[in-house]
Amino acid sequence: MNTIQQVRQSQPLIHHLTNQVVMNFTANGLLAFGGSPIMAKETKEANAMASLANGILINIGTIVEADVASMLHAGKAANERGIPVVLDPVGVAATPFRQQVIQQLTDAIDFTAIKGNIGEMAFLVDVAWETKGVESLDETADIITLKEIARKVARKYDAIAVVTGETDIICQNEIIHTNQSGHPYLTQMTGAGCLLGSIITACLTTNSTSIDAVYDALFHYGKAAERAASKDTVHGTGTFLPHFIDELGKD
Repeated sequence: MNTIQQVRQSQPLIHHLTNQVVMNFTANGLLAFGGSPIMAKETKEANAMASLANGILINIGTIVEADVASMLHAGKAANERGIPVVLDPVGVAATPFRQQVIQQLTDAIDFTAIKGNIGEMAFLVDVAWETKGVESLDETADIITLKEIARKVARKYDAIAVVTGETDIICQNEIIHTNQSGHPYLTQMTGAGCLLGSIITACLTTNSTSIDAVYDALFHYGKAAERAASKDTVHGTGTFLPHFIDELGKD
């Protein structure tokens, strides 16, 4: 049984400590894909929620100070239980506060995977990169550069590194996979990367090897976007979005 089929059979519960802008989109996208979302940031229930979940997603897109303790509690509880924890360091290069939060999280939690755009991932390993807010301004790096940044992140954090872009790079233990499925509409939608983090987390709950699970998540996500964009009724991101949600639920 492949990774996607395993997710749909087990319907893993993914505890999201995520970006408030994208909660609804993320929840609906994961449901369409086959997982079960829960969105909860209250510190008093972080351990209990993590004890119920099959995987944890930590996304700092709209981070506030009160969220940090919940993320730490949930991540540590996940490590104790041996379930996957995925980090999305959204906009880490933008402000000292975000950088401090990521330092706290990576010091305290062993992440299964870290996913970000090239600007975010470059910052994590002290490689200079031009960014604007939460976005990377230069997405045109050559594949060799992308692979080297992925390797550095994977080594530094002992995690699967996922550098997203026109070509996605996945690195674990010096092994590199690349994925080129996808569509430019994904770069024009708020939350496309955040939902991808959720789907990666769900796939990591399966019996597939971790690097294969991540690759399968990226490939499926990109192919769903390609199929959605090819519909005759799609004329832009507004008409693309509902078709994309539909396609996430298909093989």
